[in-house]
Amino acid sequence: MPDPSDLLVVGSIALDTRAGPFGKVREELGGSAVYFALAASQVVPVTVSAPVGNDAVDKVAKVFDGKAIDTALIHVLDVPTYRWTARQEHGHNVDLGSSDMIYDRWRPSVPTDYEGWAFVGSMRPDRQIEVVKRLHGARLLAADAMLSYLKGQTSEARDVLRRVSWYFCNEEEFAALGGSDPEEFRRQWWLEGLVVKAGERGVTAYTPYAQVHVPALPSHPAFDTTGAGDAVAGGMLARWLQTGGDGGGLQDALVCGVACASLTIEAIGVRGIATATKKLLDERTAEVWESLRRES
Repeated sequence: MPDPSDLLVVGSIALDTRAGPFGKVREELGGSAVYFALAASQVVPVTVSAPVGNDAVDKVAKVFDGKAIDTALIHVLDVPTYRWTARQEHGHNVDLGSSDMIYDRWRPSVPTDYEGWAFVGSMRPDRQIEVVKRLHGARLLAADAMLSYLKGQTSEARDVLRRVSWYFCNEEEFAALGGSDPEEFRRQWWLEGLVVKAGERGVTAYTPYAQVHVPALPSHPAFDTTGAGDAVAGGMLARWLQTGGDGGGLQDALVCGVACASLTIEAIGVRGIATATKKLLDERTAEVWESLRRES
């Protein structure tokens, strides 16, 4: 059985400026590594590798404080933290641009000869490629997409896709990669698993052995959908690792991921998942199971 403490996320730490039905927030802490780690650490310890500027390091320390998150591989650089600007419409973020010069200075750090489970969160694809090459020995290697980078660095994004065993994307990203039939796409890219996130219609995982769908929870508000996909991945991979990583535990893992996403989107930014407790996650997970039974 995999060691349940053997989970690594390499991704972004961001300061987000967003507008939407919830109003407007400026320089709100976010990023794929942050959302993933906060969700995963509800289940198992997780190690984070990411770049952050001096302008956000205190925010990261505060939100990770007291959680089962190892920050030894976070690099503090004397450059501005990655910035992202977006407008939320109908539950989706419209990307209005980013400033990612920090990636020009950062060289990802991962444990030598790493053999655990690893998730490479959405960030600039040239850095994603660097990470996945160095994590070739991981027992499970997953990556996530980001629509703006798929359009701007298509060849690099496809290189990431061909090098991982699991891939996470939303429907827009799936289409941007030329996908139409998920199962055919999974086979085309030799993926062990493809996870397609469909917002209010839930999440579906495609593997050689099964297609597993888990519905979203309509009973809780989708106040701010930012980070939902990273929370799905964090909760899912952490729970699956905890229970042994075999095919029979995939649905249970995906349920945990959807529960983490539900906790995330009911508050602005990381507030929801950062303040969640094990009791709250257990209650939300039970609600997802009940929703799944009703759908079935």
